[in-house]
Amino acid sequence: MTDVLSTAAPSTYRIRGATGEWEIIIGLEVHAQVTSNAKLFSGAATAFGAEPNTQVSLVDAAMPGMLPVPNRECIRQAVRTGMAIDAKINTWSRFDRKNYFYADLPQGYQISQLYHPLVGEGAIEIALEGEAEPTKRIGVERIHVEQDAGKLMHDQHPTRSYVDLNRSGVALMEIVSKPDMRSPAEAGAYLTKLRSILRYVGSCDGNMDQGSMRADVNVSVRRPGEAFGTRTETKNVNSIRFVMQAIEHEASRQVDVLEGGGAIVQETRLFNPDTGTTRSMRSKEDAQDYRYFPDPDLLPLELDEAFLADCRASLPELPDAKLARYEAAGITPYQANVLTAEVETARWFDALLDEGAKPVAAANWVSSELFGALNRLGKDIGESPVGPGQAAELLALVADGTLSGSLAKQVFEVMLETGDAPGKIVAERGLKQTSDTGAIEAVIADVLAKNPGQLEQYRGGKEALFGFFVGQTMKAMQGKANPQVVNELLKKALG
Repeated sequence: MTDVLSTAAPSTYRIRGATGEWEIIIGLEVHAQVTSNAKLFSGAATAFGAEPNTQVSLVDAAMPGMLPVPNRECIRQAVRTGMAIDAKINTWSRFDRKNYFYADLPQGYQISQLYHPLVGEGAIEIALEGEAEPTKRIGVERIHVEQDAGKLMHDQHPTRSYVDLNRSGVALMEIVSKPDMRSPAEAGAYLTKLRSILRYVGSCDGNMDQGSMRADVNVSVRRPGEAFGTRTETKNVNSIRFVMQAIEHEASRQVDVLEGGGAIVQETRLFNPDTGTTRSMRSKEDAQDYRYFPDPDLLPLELDEAFLADCRASLPELPDAKLARYEAAGITPYQANVLTAEVETARWFDALLDEGAKPVAAANWVSSELFGALNRLGKDIGESPVGPGQAAELLALVADGTLSGSLAKQVFEVMLETGDAPGKIVAERGLKQTSDTGAIEAVIADVLAKNPGQLEQYRGGKEALFGFFVGQTMKAMQGKANPQVVNELLKKALG
């Protein structure tokens, strides 16, 4: 059996077989459902979870005489996606018919783009942990627009299969990478980054569990430095974790075949998430098998400069730019990555900054207090009981000395329970921090008097007991004393 080497360093990832090391070559074809209220060539709805065959137009069902009409919004979203990865936008593109016969494809062909795609070459930069080079550019060969097929339902009847055409005609972007990835970790990082970009742009919701983003995984193996080997394609893998598992299993399987004296067959395979293995589905077709030809019912797409300018102007700040902005504001790279990974988190954090919160303090609080509370409550940031405005007010009370860190935690817990503003909670519950030196000195004197043994040890050289006296003083004042003042007065009292 094969064995994996050096999984911590993706670019040096190897599979060790009985006869030596092998390298994995990986390319991904990601199918991303375009965010649009209507399908690519009809006005039928695209909402997820509708009753079967309730979102099907005559065009989707391929009724005779029905002609497709391109949805401008679907084209716009694909162009914006191409711009977000700095890809070439082709101002002239064309739709082709990809001919095959299957029960969930009413026309007997899929309208796609092979020869003249809407978007040409681009690239996505991924981050790699534990590498000498912390980033790597993964090439994107093309993005073309095509219509989805329907869905076969095999679990409704013991001897029959049913067809749901709700997805038939839904717009997809097929985002085809170059074979630039060399490990499951790199493929996972690429998919994570691509999903983040799509969600920032708003061109796809990235919900892999609902099928709106899925990947075909192309894998081959070779001896390091040799030419590419024969690849297999594992279809419709619907989670990043499963993609990584499929790559690892398929690469190991291919090495076992080659070292056993066999040959890799170019084929389409399926991934079984229960076992983490792939199995053969059918022999892999080539382009000529689909008899591609230009769709006679659709004119070529021609994009003018006004349309392109509108697409470009509509792009938001993208993850890499936002990451750089956060780091320039003093936020640590780790926190900046966490805050930009999901667009909802980044938007919430930007709203917090817009309310006047200081970047570093805000990042520390969100990363620890807010995320901890949401994790405990089982909520995502969009469901947070505390909004950016309330959070900014809480941080401002800490910054001006009204609240200590411990008091702020108490106030935050009450905010989570009641939804009240922090200022109101402080006033009603008397949680304001005190810097009254007289009151603090009196408490310190009492603490020292009650702990003569610790005082003697401290003055005998056991300076670690300073923290003990701080804790006792804060406890006696119910956490309301200003910690900085407490430290200063204690140092004076202890000599």
